[in-house]
Amino acid sequence: MNDRMTTPWGELALTRFPEDPRDRLRAWDASDEYLLRHLAEQETPLSGTVVVVGDRWGALVAALAAHQPVQITDSHLTQEATRANLARGGVEPGSVRLLTTQDPPPDRIDVLLVRVPKSLALLEDQLLRLAPAVHEGTVVVGTGMVKEIHTSTLQLFERILGPTRTSLAEKKARLIFCTPEPSPERPANPWPYTYTLPDGIGAVSGRTVVNHAGVFCADRLDIGTRFFLGHLPDGKGAQRVVDLGCGNGVVGTAVALANPAAEVLFVDESFQAVASAEATYRANGVQGHAEFRVGDGLAGVPAGSVDLVLNNPPFHSHQATTDATAWRMFTGARRALRPGGELWVIGNRHLGYHVKLRRLFGNSRLVASDAKFVVLRAVKR
Repeated sequence: MNDRMTTPWGELALTRFPEDPRDRLRAWDASDEYLLRHLAEQETPLSGTVVVVGDRWGALVAALAAHQPVQITDSHLTQEATRANLARGGVEPGSVRLLTTQDPPPDRIDVLLVRVPKSLALLEDQLLRLAPAVHEGTVVVGTGMVKEIHTSTLQLFERILGPTRTSLAEKKARLIFCTPEPSPERPANPWPYTYTLPDGIGAVSGRTVVNHAGVFCADRLDIGTRFFLGHLPDGKGAQRVVDLGCGNGVVGTAVALANPAAEVLFVDESFQAVASAEATYRANGVQGHAEFRVGDGLAGVPAGSVDLVLNNPPFHSHQATTDATAWRMFTGARRALRPGGELWVIGNRHLGYHVKLRRLFGNSRLVASDAKFVVLRAVKR
């Protein structure tokens, strides 16, 4: 497949992370191309501090590397893809500053480029965090595919930064132009958001959940997790447990409350999710040992070192529907589990995870099901 993006400043070789030769998905889209073309055509002065928020796979900062931009992302995989794509382009390490959504942003921003995220909450949180660094002369341009930019998206820019308008659509992509009007009367940031869990869901009944912006189902308990909580293994005898793709950490916290002797590893590729999981765990005063790790699934976890893996795999990567993430999570779990160790998975019925688990583990048992979800258990022989 073609992995070369043409930009006004030359061609770039780009791939997603982890690199998969079978993957037909490019590491950029029309909205990245539209933004870069606009910057070149308008001869936008890319001086001072250039900040790029939400760059999917590093395409934008790779193209603008000569201007030493700052990238802000919620995704560990994006950071890894960016490092690889910069190296592939011969960019000196350190030319691009890589920050996470949990890091303090720069004190002053002269150019702010925003790749609109799927989550409106994450956009709100990021704009509110960045607003104090924006001044009247800051160039603010957003970009996204037409299906990603809604009236609510534009209203957020307008409410937090200043007057906002959009471009005409090109190749189903659209730009957002915002004229900053710095104001001391900015709205308060509602994130992170805290709520109390309902009763009847096991060890975490009536407990507290803390959600940073952008975490799945941040304002309520989603029905899949609720179903999973009602059918979790008791974890007795499991010394090392992993909440894989932990989100807000409610599943791992439930295990830690039910079995304080267990060591629980919370892992997710989202910096916002791992911060949420740690906040949820701490808010409930759990007496036990926990580790919180941002990473690519179970990469870095020693083989044969885990007794139990609990997993609610995502089946979207940005706008693309894919089972590649689930497959990598399952193969990672199989490697990390000791013989006799168990992987418990919740998923939508139609995803057919039992077929994958049988292929990998040689077995898969249905633990529970309802009209929408199944809980499956696979044992490492």
